[in-house]
Amino acid sequence: MAQILSSSLFLIGVAFMLIAAIGVVRMPDIFMRLHCSTKSATLGVGCVMLGAALHFGEFAIWARAVAVVTFIFVTAPVAGHILGRAAYLARAPLWEGTLSDELHGCYSPETHLLHSPPEHLRPGVERDTRH
Repeated sequence: MAQILSSSLFLIGVAFMLIAAIGVVRMPDIFMRLHCSTKSATLGVGCVMLGAALHFGEFAIWARAVAVVTFIFVTAPVAGHILGRAAYLARAPLWEGTLSDELHGCYSPETHLLHSPPEHLRPGVERDTRH
C-alpha cells in the first residue's frame, strides 16, 4: 500500500512540475510565467519529497522531507513576489491581453515610493456610475 501511495505522489509531483515547465514556455509575460512556476513547482516538489519520505519510511528521512517541503512552501511564494515586483518596477512589458493594471499611477520612479491608489479606485469602494 505504501508503494502505491508513494508512486502516486511521485507521479502527481512530476505532473505538477511538467505543468510548470509547459507554463513557463507557453505563457506570454513574466507575471504569468512566475505564477505557473511558483505554484506548480512548489506543489510538485512537495509531492515528490513526501513520496520519497513515504517510500523510505525512516524518521530521519521524514524529518528532512518535511523540512524541505516547509522551506520550499515558505520561500518560493516570497521569491515569486519579489521577482514579480522587480519585474513590474523595471517596467517589464505586460501581455497585450492584460485587462487591468491596478498599480498604474501608484509608483513613483523618481522617489521609488509605492502609494495607495486614490480613494475612488480602491477595491470595495462604491463607485458612482450615475453620471
